[in-house]
Amino acid sequence: MKTFEYERATDVASAVATLDRTPNAKPLGGGTNLVDLMKLGVERPDLLVDVSRVDFGGVDELPDGGLRIGAGVRNSDLAAHPLVRTRYPALTRALVSAASGQLRNQATTGGNLLQRTRCTYFMDTTKPCNKREPGTGCGAVAGLSRELGILGVNDLCIATHPGDMAVALAALDAIVVFENVDGEQRLPIDEFFREPGDDPTRDTNLPSGALITAVELPSLPVATNSTYRKARDRRSYAFALGSVAAALSVDEAGLVTDVRIALGAASPVPWRARKAEEALVGSPATPASFAAAAQLELAAATTTEQNAFKVPLLTRLVVGVLSELAGLDHEGDDPADPAEDADPSPFRPTGANGSPRRVAADVDPGAATGPEGSAS
Repeated sequence: MKTFEYERATDVASAVATLDRTPNAKPLGGGTNLVDLMKLGVERPDLLVDVSRVDFGGVDELPDGGLRIGAGVRNSDLAAHPLVRTRYPALTRALVSAASGQLRNQATTGGNLLQRTRCTYFMDTTKPCNKREPGTGCGAVAGLSRELGILGVNDLCIATHPGDMAVALAALDAIVVFENVDGEQRLPIDEFFREPGDDPTRDTNLPSGALITAVELPSLPVATNSTYRKARDRRSYAFALGSVAAALSVDEAGLVTDVRIALGAASPVPWRARKAEEALVGSPATPASFAAAAQLELAAATTTEQNAFKVPLLTRLVVGVLSELAGLDHEGDDPADPAEDADPSPFRPTGANGSPRRVAADVDPGAATGPEGSAS
């Protein structure tokens, strides 16, 4: 590990001042992702600014009925908060499906948004990676790509955003609040994260020297009927192969009046499925219409031989989640579901007898524990 300096901030102003005057400085909250990357030599900051003792505030109700979540709120505390559980259940379910209990106790809201990809080529400094070292190429394009992205990717980078929390926040129209030397600023979450473009090194549009201070959730009536579902190789200690956060409102005639959908493990960013949403509003709340909308969204997918299974997998997840929210008895065997007979992954690991393992989809947040670690 490269040597670095360490400074403990006492408040937001002092942290921002230090980050601004030190170009290669990183804020340190829980450290559950940043420290791991430093050990691997992927992250090499000159200075760590410890913000773990800064008072960013807790979970506070806004005048419009929304919530302001301080950047230092731990993932476990956020998941358990009664206002989050009742008004934004998708966020609770996303949080408890991520990491282990110990990591959720350590990881912070602000740090979670800044966690880096778990792409094999990014994590291994002996391998080519444009995100880690521009101009070296993307080894994953012709290499191991099973877990990587199919939307918003290009030849320079096909990495995925690894988190769960941010997928739910994307579906809930969250606002990321940060502070720099110019004062408090805000970015809608779909503007906060950025696709690789011609600079894969930048995961977000957070300005240099800025510090995330809060996340704000707007008052969103449809969010009370929301959930999150995550498919992975095993029920715990594995990153998502695909995930969906969704909220749905259906009128007495059975027509969709409001819907929010975000896809995880599909893109370098938490992917807001706006084409699917537009197609569904005013349509019947049926598995067939849910499948058609998902197919419309995924028509733009750019796949490799190894990750093409994500298209039917995500389609099935969208159908299952929306059917659940609509109160339909859908067990994945609806003939209208085009993904029904598709193998979810021809490249998934096999069991001891050589038979393919099933991909586990988490639906019970009480039982879900995960591996990955959130961000610092």
